[in-house]
Amino acid sequence: MTALQAALNGDSVHPAVPRTPDEIAADAAACVAAGANLFHLHAFDDDGRESLDGEHVGRVLRAVRAACPGTPLNVTTFAEIEPDVDRRFRLVSAWTELPDLVAANQGEDGIDELGETLAARGVAVEACLLSVDDARRFVRSPRISSFARVVVEPLVGDPQAALDLAAEIEDVVVAAGVTLEQLHHGVGAASWDVIRRAALRGHGVRVGLEDLDTLPDGSAATSNADLVAAAAEIVAASRRA
Repeated sequence: MTALQAALNGDSVHPAVPRTPDEIAADAAACVAAGANLFHLHAFDDDGRESLDGEHVGRVLRAVRAACPGTPLNVTTFAEIEPDVDRRFRLVSAWTELPDLVAANQGEDGIDELGETLAARGVAVEACLLSVDDARRFVRSPRISSFARVVVEPLVGDPQAALDLAAEIEDVVVAAGVTLEQLHHGVGAASWDVIRRAALRGHGVRVGLEDLDTLPDGSAATSNADLVAAAAEIVAASRRA
């Protein structure tokens, strides 16, 4: 099954972005109905700030698992949420409620130790590649086989530049003989171009209000489920092509 990951929240200011556990769970259920089969989640504290604290992460995981049983849940380990490397490691290492996967940005300080610690506890790790340098670093890793998938993230707003970067990152990965499943996503106006390219190549895709707030025709998206439904149609059309 092709992965269709819904990125529900993050630091987006869209009014439909869910932040409380109950909001995230309800939104996740709507996205499953629209075609999502994987989630990328950010937890928030009681003041609405993104958090890596185990209490807040656990609340989100329990709520979404109750609403979407059996759907794999990926939680961010994004360094911008907690820039202090040691504190981030302590927070994540202390999680008692564990996600199925984590997103591990390969260019961040301390990410190898963080990924190894979570993998040892049975959490799958996505290798997130935001640049060609990230890709080159990743393919030199002796731990490639321990990753669940590669996430190609050309996070530039210009559509052609995003497509070019996605191709460059993918070329580095493929040339190194890495056969892990790939999942691709962009940001803003470039997102749909990146999704179409990835779908035609048989890769998984990610969509959600964390990444963009417009539908393929340029109209405003009112919900994550709107975006997931549009991505699901692109994936289905690519299979018919």
